[in-house]
Amino acid sequence: MRAQILALLLVPLVLVAILVATTQRVPVPEIGRAYVLRAELPKVDAAPPLPRVAGQRGKPLVVIDAGHGGHDPGASGQGLIEKALVLALARSLRDEIEREGDVRVALTRDDDRYLLHAERFEIARRLDADLFLSIHADSAGDSSEVTGASIYTLSNEASSDAAARFAERENASDRINGLELGQQTDAVSSILVELSQRRTQEQSAEFSRLILREGQGLLSFHPQSQRSAALKVLRAPDVPSVLFESGFITNEAEARRLSSPEGRRRFAETMARAIRIYFARQSES
Repeated sequence: MRAQILALLLVPLVLVAILVATTQRVPVPEIGRAYVLRAELPKVDAAPPLPRVAGQRGKPLVVIDAGHGGHDPGASGQGLIEKALVLALARSLRDEIEREGDVRVALTRDDDRYLLHAERFEIARRLDADLFLSIHADSAGDSSEVTGASIYTLSNEASSDAAARFAERENASDRINGLELGQQTDAVSSILVELSQRRTQEQSAEFSRLILREGQGLLSFHPQSQRSAALKVLRAPDVPSVLFESGFITNEAEARRLSSPEGRRRFAETMARAIRIYFARQSES
């Protein structure tokens, strides 16, 4: 009797073992895995290498920052990706400044790499730069009619709801899967804004006005072209800093202009002229 009971208990286990041994392994579904964004995190206390500085020693230095890069593509539209478009604009401006020879110039990135916001302006500070210019482009989603460049300076209070939304999107690029990659908390960032020198902010505003003046009739500006917001990339307290949002790549005509050789040339000549005038004024003051 005991042998029969034992047999009844063992037979199902033996059958399951045979089934497992003879059945092919069921593959684990891949659904959802592609939606997890992975990127190599910057090492703690490991500052990025300083870029090459072009120009004659003793001349003023402008550091040009092409926004986004690496795992962070930025905005997209009309077949364009922001990180590639703004890098092309930054290189054109660098080449124009090098050609003129009266200002030194460096790029925060000259390839498809990712930098934290703090790393970008820290490069400018470590190089003892006299001016910092961050170049971006925007997307208006389904509103393909929105067009025009905007010039941003730093402020704790956004100049408009649109400026606040733009700052929120740009600042969020330091997060991956909800994880804040930067070392600075919002509280520390607010303190840095409060400690920013008033003269530095005045110089940033002056450069912003020069871009608008020199670009009239040459660049297309948004009706609200001069804006301010709490942008992390502009938080260097001792380097005049401006973010130039070059236009909306969701607009077909603007995307075509910004990505064309003629559009890059016009942008570079205009911005280089504004930079030269800015430094000329600073040397006189």
